[in-house]
Amino acid sequence: MPAPAAKDQAWEAVIGLETHVQLGTDSKIFTAASTTFGDEPNTHIDPVVCGLPGTLPVLNQKVLEYAVKAAMALNLNIAEHSKFDRKQYFYPDLPKNYQISQYDEPIAEEGWIEVEVAEKGKDTYLKTIGIERLHMEEDAGKLVHAGSDRLAGSTHSLVDYNRAGVALAEIVSKPDLRTGREAAEYASEIRRIMRYLAVSDGNMQEGSLRCDVNISVRRGPDAPFGTKVEIKNMNSFSAIQKACDYEIQRQIKAYESGEAIIQETRLWDEGKQLTKSMRSKEGASDYRYFPDPDLGPIEVSVDQREAWRAELPELPAAKRHRYAEDLGLSQYDARVLTDERPMADYYEAVVNAGADAKLAANWISGDIAAHVNSNRLSYAELPFRPEQLAEMVQLIDGGKISGKIAKEILPELLEKGGSPKAIVDERGLGMISDPAAISAIVEELLAAHPDEVEAFRGGKTKLQGFFVGQLMKKTGGKADPKLANQILSQKLKG
Repeated sequence: MPAPAAKDQAWEAVIGLETHVQLGTDSKIFTAASTTFGDEPNTHIDPVVCGLPGTLPVLNQKVLEYAVKAAMALNLNIAEHSKFDRKQYFYPDLPKNYQISQYDEPIAEEGWIEVEVAEKGKDTYLKTIGIERLHMEEDAGKLVHAGSDRLAGSTHSLVDYNRAGVALAEIVSKPDLRTGREAAEYASEIRRIMRYLAVSDGNMQEGSLRCDVNISVRRGPDAPFGTKVEIKNMNSFSAIQKACDYEIQRQIKAYESGEAIIQETRLWDEGKQLTKSMRSKEGASDYRYFPDPDLGPIEVSVDQREAWRAELPELPAAKRHRYAEDLGLSQYDARVLTDERPMADYYEAVVNAGADAKLAANWISGDIAAHVNSNRLSYAELPFRPEQLAEMVQLIDGGKISGKIAKEILPELLEKGGSPKAIVDERGLGMISDPAAISAIVEELLAAHPDEVEAFRGGKTKLQGFFVGQLMKKTGGKADPKLANQILSQKLKG
């Protein structure tokens, strides 16, 4: 039970996340067995994965590289010396009955990331979240419960060891999160960073990124922490937010009704939108850690660290700041464009080819993103190359074509690529910007609609929109909208 505090103090949640990131190596952390997802069960195991007598694990060098790069991107301090430990627990999907992990000497400690917290109807704000550590470990296998989606109610369980021994980086945050939304945004930023680094695909549906939430409540920010409850293995950002929000209210209601909160592990039931008790929470002593006798110490030289650091890309938070400060984009536009590195790379190539930053952002985050997503394309596969989009944006920005004409030719460009200027010239789609030509058309329209002209001059000024529509129809959308409106205004007023 939390220590007594003033009754008028509002309840505050204290949340920390343990994020398990599956590192995208071709082979497992201590063996050459494949990490390919979705193959027949139990086809990617070998004596090392199963811990058979006489076998010795050997650390995959690419796992170490990916873990160090991930730690650097999270502003963690890389340890000069770290080691592997054995974590003892007995469960059917753990073939050795112990897991090789890192306990008291992890590869990296004491870092932070900046999170942009955006929620509908509320102001967007930035928050720095501390990260306690990142350590390497091996994954367990997967249990499939027959007759039910979980152990309760199943008739029997099957085990698939394909995932056993796959390399994980476990990232443990500090208890700096206060709402379900912050927790979801933090997990989303971790995934975004890992994908930018290309150390993980972050595919939550395939289990490449999984989160455990530790959550308690207390009376006000100065009160001691309450009893912590863990919610296991959430595989969507929506589930993280909803599980946190539910658990916060459950704990507050329990305390206010005089009930005790016990330290336990709970599960999120997506169907019922609530958390359920799973088991009492183990402590470190239950796992009986000791240094793994088959694996030597890990040392990363200064030269190696700096070589890996030099390979890091510009990260999402830095891109968001640069897009807002240097390119003048809104927070929203910067957030959308930097969500996935391929989209950000495409956008930057368009801007570097001479396109207006804001116009390019609108086209990419709108029509082009919709086309890429609906056709399940990558930006590298898109026939409409960045320099071609830049050419189209320049045609619009220079008054050569209207946005309407651009929309008409865009489907063809998205399917086949090509030069927008060549298409416009070939089909005579260039914008009519000759004042004399537009004035002549306006005179014809006014003569053809005397009643509407009289009504406009009688006070129904909204009819100007009618005339603009007629003008665009008559010119096939090619009249310069700004010039057309100016001339219409003059002529309608007499």
